[in-house]
Amino acid sequence: MAQPVAQPVAHAGLKDSPSRVSRLRLRPLDVARLVRPYVAVRLSDQFKGVAPLAAYLFLFQLLILRQSVQDSGVITGGLAAVIIGLMLFMEGLRVGLMPFGETIGSTLPRRSPLPVVLLITMLLGVGVTFAEPAIGALQAAGAGIDVMRAPHLHLLLNEWAGALVLVIGLCVGIAAVLGTVRFLYGWSLKPLILASTIPALLLTAYFMTDAALNSMIALAWDVGGVTTGPVTVPLVLALGIGIASAAGKGHSSVSGFGIVTLASLFPVLGVMLLSLYLVRTIPAAEIMAAAQAAAPAAAVGGDTISWYHGSPWIEIVLGLRSLVPLIALMLAILYFVLRERIRDRVQTAYGLALAVLGMVTFNLGLTYGLAKLGEQSGRLVPAAFAQLGSVPNSPLYTVSVGIAVAVFFAWTLGFGATLAEPALNALGLTVENLTSGAFRKSMLVYAVSIGVGFGAGLGVIKIIFGFSLAWMIIPGYVAALVLTAFSTEEYVNVAWDSAGVTTGPITVPLVLAMGLGFGGAVGATEGFGILAMASICPILSVLATGLWIERTTRRRHSVEDVQLAVGD
Repeated sequence: MAQPVAQPVAHAGLKDSPSRVSRLRLRPLDVARLVRPYVAVRLSDQFKGVAPLAAYLFLFQLLILRQSVQDSGVITGGLAAVIIGLMLFMEGLRVGLMPFGETIGSTLPRRSPLPVVLLITMLLGVGVTFAEPAIGALQAAGAGIDVMRAPHLHLLLNEWAGALVLVIGLCVGIAAVLGTVRFLYGWSLKPLILASTIPALLLTAYFMTDAALNSMIALAWDVGGVTTGPVTVPLVLALGIGIASAAGKGHSSVSGFGIVTLASLFPVLGVMLLSLYLVRTIPAAEIMAAAQAAAPAAAVGGDTISWYHGSPWIEIVLGLRSLVPLIALMLAILYFVLRERIRDRVQTAYGLALAVLGMVTFNLGLTYGLAKLGEQSGRLVPAAFAQLGSVPNSPLYTVSVGIAVAVFFAWTLGFGATLAEPALNALGLTVENLTSGAFRKSMLVYAVSIGVGFGAGLGVIKIIFGFSLAWMIIPGYVAALVLTAFSTEEYVNVAWDSAGVTTGPITVPLVLAMGLGFGGAVGATEGFGILAMASICPILSVLATGLWIERTTRRRHSVEDVQLAVGD
């Protein structure tokens, strides 16, 4: 009975289907309506991070410093490119690169012996460092170093920039290996912190005794903040946690913590050792003579800081060069070591294309927008307390008020930039769950943001008065080690990792550019050190807050025990 009825319907469907299919057309308006919700959410996340900081810099320059923003049209276009580039890059990271890390991390331990697993982990640690957006900002910062005042620092950030990034990458790779082994064997983070921090502090003290080495201290400690960005942290964590989970040891309450800390501390040691080698093997006179012979203008310092590579094509090449080798390495591991194939080729290819396009767009926006604005603001802020030829009627305020204005500017910038970091908010949720609500997300976010604000202010004070960063770094880290000794493992993991999540793709180039512009305006040898202080101060603030929470919790429990005893 059902068959005769079904046949006419089927024939009718076949007869009508060609005409119906031919009429299925999407207008541009329909495509826009479908894509808009997908893009709007991701675009707004990056807009919230960039727009308030850019508005703050614009308004501070106009209202407090009473100076118009130069090349405002170019800077606005650059800021738009930063927002779009970050949106594309982060989406590509989520869709394309992150599945790679998770697949390799979960499959590798089952297919390969532990030495091979650790070797591949190290190679990926090196690769992700080259792909880190902030590494490009660090390399670009070398153009603002006066070769006549800091020849070895100039050499390290220019001719030796490739070796510098390679050393940083090797250190991140070693940190990834050690962090993974820590996951596997359940080691405490405290001994590893001591084993890496104490040698770095001893080298810092030694560097203070030599003028050439002293100029390298701030760069070395700044590098710790540059390495832990949006590429390194999620990929290395996905790899390490995947390996630990595959071994059946990834369910600890502190799984996932520690690699970020080690990836911040190890590069400090690496850069110091490379600096020591340069200073001891290449005479300063030889560097200055070579620079003068190549380009006499290179010996000119002062206000002529330039962040720009000279051509947009160079930014495009740098963007491709940073990601393409990493993608090639991960594909090689997947196909030749794991004998696996990409499960969803179209989606993965789409994600990888977005990541590359986003990196290129971000590099262009960084050069012509974010870094340019930060450098301009940094160069003008000293007019609040010092006479600058480029600012009429400077100094704008008395010396004490002007310095207070400069420090307030840095504090607000550090506080606001950290508050906008999405990684910090994600860490806050993790910590709230880890401590069963004792350490609330809002408490962690504000503790870290306030710490970064004070760190940025102290970094500016270091540049203004021109003393060695070691006078703040050594006491700061000694205090952190003391607080670490009295803190529980959970709070130690959270506090030391929080220093890494504060330095994202927006904060790093902005702070680096501001510091270099500031240093050039006041005649400092270099403008590094702000990132270093912005890393140590959150550690101190979070550890102190954790100890206060523990004390409060113990006191509350003791009161409850007394009340129960009295009640009985």
